[in-house]
Amino acid sequence: MLAMNQARRAFSLIELVIVVVILGIIGAIAIPRMSRGAEGAADSSLVADLAVLRNAIDLYHAEHGGVYPPAASVENALTQYSNVAGDSFGAKSAERIYGPYLRKVPTLKVGSKKGNTAITATDGDATGAWVYNETTGHIHANLVVGEVDARGIAYRDY
Repeated sequence: MLAMNQARRAFSLIELVIVVVILGIIGAIAIPRMSRGAEGAADSSLVADLAVLRNAIDLYHAEHGGVYPPAASVENALTQYSNVAGDSFGAKSAERIYGPYLRKVPTLKVGSKKGNTAITATDGDATGAWVYNETTGHIHANLVVGEVDARGIAYRDY
């Protein structure tokens, strides 16, 4: 028998149930957020890659008198040195003072064209990861409207 001044040191069933309920609530909140981590990272990567591409195109535009890189040679225009006229070359010289604006074209990390780096001028082109418009300087992911992120936004609308 326990003496009157000795206290029992144990958890009651009610206390254990409350702890389990609290852990369940925390799990219900945290698990969905963690499970979309890889998908969310790919979406963020697409946003970052588009920002890099758009900044490179804008810088080319600013340095070449308001002219965007030509669609036929946009990859070379962004990754090589160029002169005032926009002719792209591999090495820097006294005449070729502009660029390069990118080390390499980023790889598309989402959708059906995942892993591709090519830039095309035509939406839906089977080979291109990015669609570039030389008139406006706009570039977006070359993915169909049905390819969307976790929020339901089409990747091509980023």
